[in-house]
Amino acid sequence: MRLAGRERLGFYPLPLPEAERIRRFLRFSDQQCSVLDPCVGDGAAFGEIASDKRVLRYGVELDAGRAEQARLKGIEVIHGNCFDVQCPVESFSMIYLNPPYDFEIGEEKSQRMEKLFLEHVHRWLIRGGILVFVVPAKRITDCAALLSRDFRDARVFRLTETESARYKQVVLLGVRRTRQERDRLRDSDIIQAQLWLGSLETKLGELPPLPAIPNHLYIAPPSGTVSLVHRGLPLDQIEDLLPKSSAYRQASAILFAQQADVTGRPLTPLHGGHVGLLCTAGMLNGIFGDGEARHIAHWQSVKFVDKSEEEEDGKTIIREKERFSNELTLVFCSGEIATLK
Repeated sequence: MRLAGRERLGFYPLPLPEAERIRRFLRFSDQQCSVLDPCVGDGAAFGEIASDKRVLRYGVELDAGRAEQARLKGIEVIHGNCFDVQCPVESFSMIYLNPPYDFEIGEEKSQRMEKLFLEHVHRWLIRGGILVFVVPAKRITDCAALLSRDFRDARVFRLTETESARYKQVVLLGVRRTRQERDRLRDSDIIQAQLWLGSLETKLGELPPLPAIPNHLYIAPPSGTVSLVHRGLPLDQIEDLLPKSSAYRQASAILFAQQADVTGRPLTPLHGGHVGLLCTAGMLNGIFGDGEARHIAHWQSVKFVDKSEEEEDGKTIIREKERFSNELTLVFCSGEIATLK
């Protein structure tokens, strides 16, 4: 994920028109139903999808501000990491899952977050419960084995709103199989379903768009109230107590030290190496010159990647070598901008 995405904690909400179309595919029991969004965000899309009055809505959200927004919409929200939440298996009538589109960084290997979220929460869905899974089309392949084994009546639609089309999103709706249904599955059926799900990335243009009028109804079975328990760190409390910590006060003098003003002249003339270090450290940034030559100077270090190709044993090997160079941006009083590399 790019840095902008990480700053948002992977929050890419489903457009409300898509949520409204998904809602038309769902019917909730006349009895009480509990539903979950493990990445609830501000709760807008989830609130629309699970808008029935008989529905008890639960959510998990990592960002404190968005968690509070979701609570104001009548959703019972745990502020924390979904992977630190414990829940009895087979508790929810429906799970709406629109996970972060990112990699999990581990010591041994990295896995896609879409797959990890699905593996973590799908067992919380009761047998016969409904899964609403919103992901980029190419990520369905990562989850194909679990989806083909544990879910039936799967339908996949292409999402067409501007933001959804940008990320090539699809929605998969399916029903969790009962144990008897899983036992009766043949290997050939699982393989066939897995191959179909794995081919969706290349056939995105052939997928039908999510229709305004549903061609199938998914009926959520009844379920009782659910007890979600958060076993992770209390993020809000830690954030409030952190500035009062003596260790934090000692470290803040180093971590958040104010940049000292540099004045005066050096004792001896600077050579090229000195000037280069001062420039890239930002200590020679500022306003220089007079008249039309007056300008603002800003130095920075820029990383370049040099690529080279070599033939070895009949194969082409591409090698990449990183290097850093200095870049100077000049903004003149006339409005002219120049960049020197």
